[in-house]
Amino acid sequence: MLAVDRKVISRAVALCVATKLSDEEKLEVLRRLDQFRQWHSLEEKRYCLVCGNLISGRQIQVAGGTRGNGPLRLNCPTERCNSIPMDWVLPTDEILAKVEKTATEERKAAELKSAVEAVGNDKTLPHDDFMSRLLKFVLPFKRYS
Repeated sequence: MLAVDRKVISRAVALCVATKLSDEEKLEVLRRLDQFRQWHSLEEKRYCLVCGNLISGRQIQVAGGTRGNGPLRLNCPTERCNSIPMDWVLPTDEILAKVEKTATEERKAAELKSAVEAVGNDKTLPHDDFMSRLLKFVLPFKRYS
């Protein structure tokens, strides 16, 4: 932040552009910069403790290296996630189950949302379906939110 005439002006920070590397170069960079875990291939996955996503070595962003002599950095590929290798763990069976459960819940929530929108748009749903009964219950609350 910079104060000019008692006004606070925030400086814009330029985002680093991802560095283009061949698969071999990227694997070598992962092995060199991730001092916490070994990488055997770009297909290996890690669980990001910050954003809760599974990421592969192929997805991880390599940034920096301006003009060949700047420091390289590894970043999570998830939008708005600023995690670094320290924040990535090997996915255990427990973590994989959690990720699958979260994905299932997100799919169900998306289905419910689209069904609520469909009922809100006067489209009919089968009356025998549990979802339609739930939607009839939820619909009055939607109008007041």
